[in-house]
Amino acid sequence: MARPVTITLSHDLGQEEARRRFRDGFGKLQQQLSGGMLFKFSETWETEDRLTFVAKGLGQTITGEIDIFPQHVRIIATLPGVLAAIAETIAGRVEKEGQILLEKK
Repeated sequence: MARPVTITLSHDLGQEEARRRFRDGFGKLQQQLSGGMLFKFSETWETEDRLTFVAKGLGQTITGEIDIFPQHVRIIATLPGVLAAIAETIAGRVEKEGQILLEKK
């Protein structure tokens, strides 16, 4: 059964810089969202602060959205049954990679 996972990442970069980092770094999150399996991602920036994505592979589909806010980023992904069993592990990996993207440099 599919399982939604929500990850909230706090930041103090400002909305514009957080948006830039997620635009540039979404590829790094893709590997974490797919649990290391080979999924093909397609993404669309619906607004300047909302990215929606679909990933397909191994007969499974991941759907989700990333919303950029002035002080946090919210990632919601719906994991298919195969990945739902390891949802906590995937969420932890995505959270770690997301925090790396948002670290002050």
